[in-house]
Amino acid sequence: QVQLVESGGGLVQPGGSLRLSCAVSGFTLDDYAIGWFRQAPGKEREGVSCVSSSDGSTYYADSVRGRFTISRDNAENTVYLQMKSLKPEDTAVYYCAARRGWPFLHAHSLYDFWGQGTQVTVSS
Repeated sequence: QVQLVESGGGLVQPGGSLRLSCAVSGFTLDDYAIGWFRQAPGKEREGVSCVSSSDGSTYYADSVRGRFTISRDNAENTVYLQMKSLKPEDTAVYYCAARRGWPFLHAHSLYDFWGQGTQVTVSS
């Protein structure tokens, strides 16, 4: 049974940091690309970052490049999203998702499996 479980969200002040985790089971990271997406109230779901299964290539949305870092630990079957210099506009529910093949950053509908999401709130 495929399962993705996010954790690590919370309330943080502007300029602060958080690290999100996506623990996967039922498949291995060698076979699936993983993407992080977020959705704020009243907004479309958007791609934040993704990592390929083949060579570990990483991709970032322009809005987070230089502040967020995606990484994967194949041994632990976990993907991380390190978020620094957080801004109020980063506030959203963050989801991780998995798909076979290429890690499309801007096509969340192509992902087959999703976690339940974790809330990130950036506020003073």
